[in-house]
Amino acid sequence: MTGTVGAVSTWQHLLVEDLDPVTRITLNRPDRRNAMSLQLMQELRKALEQATGRVVVIAGAGPAFSAGHDLAELSACEGDEAGELFATCTSLMTTVQSIAQPVIAEVHGVATAAGCQLVATCDLAIAATDARFAAPGVRIGLFCSTPMVPLTRSIGSKRAMHMLLTGDLIDAATAVEWGLVNDAVPREDLGATVTAWATRIAEASPMVLALGKRAFYEQAGMPQADAYEVAGKVMADNAATDDAQEGIIAFLEKRAPRWTGR
Repeated sequence: MTGTVGAVSTWQHLLVEDLDPVTRITLNRPDRRNAMSLQLMQELRKALEQATGRVVVIAGAGPAFSAGHDLAELSACEGDEAGELFATCTSLMTTVQSIAQPVIAEVHGVATAAGCQLVATCDLAIAATDARFAAPGVRIGLFCSTPMVPLTRSIGSKRAMHMLLTGDLIDAATAVEWGLVNDAVPREDLGATVTAWATRIAEASPMVLALGKRAFYEQAGMPQADAYEVAGKVMADNAATDDAQEGIIAFLEKRAPRWTGR
């Protein structure tokens, strides 16, 4: 991190704004279409871990959300450097889903390869209607094997294979239909829409949001019986918390709840 002006922290490749209730992280390599270099990924992972907002938004500066890995950096890799780069990418994606806060991707322009992977990994995603998405590695001899992981879980095997085998761009309307993003709105409404979603989510107990997010990813992919076993225990534990009791009482009393995080 190189400096701070008010609530905005300037890193080498990020802008981070911590304003309650949202931490906004902007990928800031616009001249490279926010290509995800090793240093950018390391910074993004650290910024996610340090985020203080109750909801985190990831956006991109300039004309694109992210065009994926920095191919110039990748072409110069020697020895185990490529392994470090992809391991860092995997660690970053794991962090997106392991931090307590819900993470929303705010997508404009293109989100391709690792950029598309990041969108698929985020808990929620909202796109501008002119946004485009692709997993185009096959076109340059580098199959998008790591983007394949969250893509398959987001949109299903046949649609993921369509993207992976052709490398073709899909538009925002298709991304909504397929479940890659939650909604698509006019570009001029994108920031306000994401802020509205984030603010609405942040009205809930941060402890309960964290508990629910953790449980969601724990049960995802489990056989149904195992998933119910996990979810049932989580719900019983949740019901015994102070925030759950406060929420129920507040609902019955027709007032806003007062969360304590317990």
